[in-house]
Amino acid sequence: MARPANWANRQNKPNRPDGGMLWLLAVAALAVASCAKMGQPDGGWYDETPPRIVRTTPEDQGVNVKGKKINIYFDEYIKVDNPTEKVVISPPQIEQAEVVASGKKIVVELKDSLRPNTTYTVDFSDAITDNNEGNPLGNYTYTFSTGDHIDTMEVAGYVLNAQNLEPIKGILVGLYDNLSDTAFTKEPMLRVSRTDSRGKFIIKGIAPGDYRIYALQDADNNYVFSQKSEQIAFTHDIITPSFKPDVRQDTVWRDSLHIDSIARVSYTHFLPDDIMLRAFTEVQTNRYLIKTERTEPDHFTLFFSYGDSLLPVVKGLNFDERDAFLTEATEKRDTITYWLRDTMLVNQDTLRMELKYMATDTLGVLRMQTDTMDILAKEPYEKRLKRMADEYKEWKKKQDRAKKRGKEYETEMPGKGLEPKYDVASEPDPDKNIIITLPTPLASVDTSRIHLYSKHDTLWYNSPFVLRPKPGAHRTYELLGEWRPGIEYSLEVDTMAFVDIYGKASPPNKQGFKVKTEDAYATILFDLVGLADTTVVVQLLNSQDAVVKETVTTNGRAEFFYINPETYYARLFIDSNKNGVWDTGEYAADRQAETTYYYPEKIECKAKWDLTLTWNPNGRSLNLQKPMEITKQKPEKEKTIKRRNQERAEKLGIPYPGQR
Repeated sequence: MARPANWANRQNKPNRPDGGMLWLLAVAALAVASCAKMGQPDGGWYDETPPRIVRTTPEDQGVNVKGKKINIYFDEYIKVDNPTEKVVISPPQIEQAEVVASGKKIVVELKDSLRPNTTYTVDFSDAITDNNEGNPLGNYTYTFSTGDHIDTMEVAGYVLNAQNLEPIKGILVGLYDNLSDTAFTKEPMLRVSRTDSRGKFIIKGIAPGDYRIYALQDADNNYVFSQKSEQIAFTHDIITPSFKPDVRQDTVWRDSLHIDSIARVSYTHFLPDDIMLRAFTEVQTNRYLIKTERTEPDHFTLFFSYGDSLLPVVKGLNFDERDAFLTEATEKRDTITYWLRDTMLVNQDTLRMELKYMATDTLGVLRMQTDTMDILAKEPYEKRLKRMADEYKEWKKKQDRAKKRGKEYETEMPGKGLEPKYDVASEPDPDKNIIITLPTPLASVDTSRIHLYSKHDTLWYNSPFVLRPKPGAHRTYELLGEWRPGIEYSLEVDTMAFVDIYGKASPPNKQGFKVKTEDAYATILFDLVGLADTTVVVQLLNSQDAVVKETVTTNGRAEFFYINPETYYARLFIDSNKNGVWDTGEYAADRQAETTYYYPEKIECKAKWDLTLTWNPNGRSLNLQKPMEITKQKPEKEKTIKRRNQERAEKLGIPYPGQR
């Protein structure tokens, strides 16, 4: 077994071993044999040397190249990891090139015809590793030209999700020398790259000139924005590659904790290297019927890909559709639920109907479409009857047993009533209202049967409230009260406060709760730099990047009260159309997605704290704003064999041979 040179430092011993020493030597020999086995923690050091290129044909950086087959030879056996995703060729190849690793060689065979006087780059990124330890070659790019010179310009930047600033991995980024807006939808990209796990891209082999830049999640591999479902990013900035001589500092590490030296290294700095692209997916406006569903016998639902101002027209073929439905449509009118008013229809297993609705034709134009369909109940009527009969038998047995034992029993099986869900916390926040959700549409609400009491000292008093439908939520009501911190309340609902369209009434309900005191909360105030006259939606986020609270402001100050002591994060977006929600972009309309920013630090809140924070949305580059704790697309760790050797040395308590 291979050992470091200083592995076996021993105390001085006599040259001639005695019997005890012979026994120790035998044990040592067994230990050495054991170390030779695979998987032992004190095996030999991992090979840290990445594969080395010994030659290429045609020559790397070669000019006047005519052949389409490239051979790259190495000094050891190698492999190429996921070439279809990691290896990017510019100009982009419409017919995918073959990239094959064989022994100590990589063969790249281009299928498209070569363009004259063009620089070609084959960017392997970190796909090339040695066959044994997986040592990466590094970001290797092979370059050749079909003309008499090599274009060497580069541009770089980042692609982020426009809504949440998540880095987007693996999206195409491409340049056009055609500066027309229509090029992105009609011509393949001129030069391309893919983003890494940080959302970073570098496009190489660029000729001097002016360019437009785009990002594209290319679903059909044609390097053209041809489907509205493809994620895209664009900017009107003209990209003009340039370079300058520069100096960077390279850190040489003695080990994982100590710096050996810092060297100043001269290099060519290509610009621009800070292009920021915000990617979005357009709203899918093509309209078609996705599916129909009747999970419960009393209603069915139509699901469309997109909404329309005209609701579908239903004509019953085995029933009379006149006054047969109570209709509920979502805000976008893409999901429509039809509640059956008549119990005869509820008990009918099959509803055969003619459905007329607006749908997109093959030319993208909305036209009236007519379908004939059967909508089946998930549970047939006979099966429901059997289930109800079984339930009655179980109830009857239970009552008979109670009667024999002389206990109280029921003479009539109670029917199933209406069962509202009351969302009432035992210790609610002062700014949270009570939410009441009903399982079926209501015929009536009697607020005289709803009572709210508040306790002051030892006495209970009537407390005013308002019951109203919750906007955007069907069969959902908000009960608004004067929720005072530290006060105890009682919500008491009498029988028949709610009655649905089938005549089912709600049972009585009583719930007590006490509003938390103000001492249990924190307050957060944001002073937003440069946004005093802008409509902004500011959102407080939890550790899952989900919205906890939000507020709209136009004066550059956002206020959050009654904040529970926790760790929070914050995000804002410029509400350009003042509708209160984040809106995506549209390329044909030349409209970017609404701009999002993150507060770059986590916010620790404790009870009784009042925090006033200054937030400059443009204080950091967008790719540096979102805190890593809530970033889901984490940067991939570089494969480092040296780190594995250092960890092995630390585990064994011996010096690492690579240390100085």
